Amino acid sequence: MNKVYLGIGGNLGDRVNNLRKTIKLIEQKISTPLKISSPYLSEPWGFENRKYFLNAVVYLETNLDHLQVLKKALEIENELKRVRNFKGYEARTMDIDILFFNNSVVKNDLVSIPHPRISERLFVLLPMNEINPDFLHPELNISISQLVRVCPDKSRIRKCNISLF
Repeated sequence: MNKVYLGIGGNLGDRVNNLRKTIKLIEQKISTPLKISSPYLSEPWGFENRKYFLNAVVYLETNLDHLQVLKKALEIENELKRVRNFKGYEARTMDIDILFFNNSVVKNDLVSIPHPRISERLFVLLPMNEINPDFLHPELNISISQLVRVCPDKSRIRKCNISLF
């Protein structure tokens, strides 16, 4: 079984229900989540927008390979009406990123695993730290908890007491 960590989040529409729908669709199309972090409210990263994001990290095990997981993640984004303008970072109903896939390092035109900017983003590191603080980043050979401590991101982020299931 492949061990997969997915980062999910969006800032358009009903953010809580979008996360809940995403988790249900992940269960239907990829595999049953084994761990789901609390949701974290965070200001937009890399662009200006008034509406904050709601983010979470999902851990699952699946027989699918990384390209199959990517394809299913894109299908889920489309079901949730994600619009891509390919002009950089932008507001969206849902974004699903493969953060880690086993301890693999994959770099090609379709996907970069681990996600290339994990170490710069507290909105990913904090929920990942909640699920598995001892996970070692396969390229940096540093634990998630250590990455949280040295992360340069100064964004406003707070854990929300909202159930996602």
